[in-house]
Amino acid sequence: MRHWTAEERAKQSALIQNWRPWDKSTGAKTKEGKAISAQNAFKGGWRQEYKELAAMLKEQKGAMKLIR
Repeated sequence: MRHWTAEERAKQSALIQNWRPWDKSTGAKTKEGKAISAQNAFKGGWRQEYKELAAMLKEQKGAMKLIR
């Protein structure tokens, strides 16, 4: 990993402030691009199933306590 000096950080900051890349950022335009970017936060296909299974097991544990 690069270690920046204080002078390098200041110079880079000034360059970026003049460059302003955030003004040119437009995001996805096509349906395909939007579909791809919509998956950026996707954590995996099993996450919801694990949560549902955990909830069912918790419910079953409570029912078993009532039976005993």
